[in-house]
Amino acid sequence: QVQLVESGGGLVQPGGSLRLSCAASGIIFTIYTMGWHRQAPGKQRELVANITSGGSTNVADSVKGRFTISRDYAKNTVYLQMNSLKPEDTAVYCCSAVLAGRVGVDYWGQGTQVTVSS
Repeated sequence: QVQLVESGGGLVQPGGSLRLSCAASGIIFTIYTMGWHRQAPGKQRELVANITSGGSTNVADSVKGRFTISRDYAKNTVYLQMNSLKPEDTAVYCCSAVLAGRVGVDYWGQGTQVTVSS
């Protein structure tokens, strides 16, 4: 059974930091592109960042320079380090897994809420 379990969300003040984690099980972690997406109320879901099996990263312009994606192959975990958080970063953040060579998302996590507010 495939599971992507996110953790690390919460309430943080503007300018603060959070690190999200997504622990994957039931998949061969090394052959999946892992990603983080977010969806704010009333808005479409957007890709925040992803990282290929080889470690290449792609980060949305809206968070470039503030967010960093990384992965730990030994722990089957992908991280999203979020710095200099802004109120507009408030959203539910979901982890995804895409098998190399495919276009659509194969697996989703359940999501974790990030709220940036003073």
